[in-house]
Amino acid sequence: MAFGLKKKDIRDWKTKIDQGELAFITHYWLDDRFPGYKTVTKVGCSDMNRLIEWGMKHQLRPEWIHKRKDGYSHFDLIGEHQAKILEAEGLEDHIWEGKKS
Repeated sequence: MAFGLKKKDIRDWKTKIDQGELAFITHYWLDDRFPGYKTVTKVGCSDMNRLIEWGMKHQLRPEWIHKRKDGYSHFDLIGEHQAKILEAEGLEDHIWEGKKS
């Protein structure tokens, strides 16, 4: 279950993806499959080769991409990998308190 997103944030994320940029959006998220994790960061790009190359730089496998017909394919980042990747990308503002619990 996702929550804490504003429509403008989603529009901005999609616009960046449509322009071929790497786009990051972080939101609160609860999933019984991943107890203890409270946020997820979605990293998307319309240029699939760029998204794959970016993922490989962070040891993310191409098969982990959520391929979507609507064009908003993305990686989901959670937990320790999420924090490590966001720090490496200079996106500390996406790291929220309680995320790594």
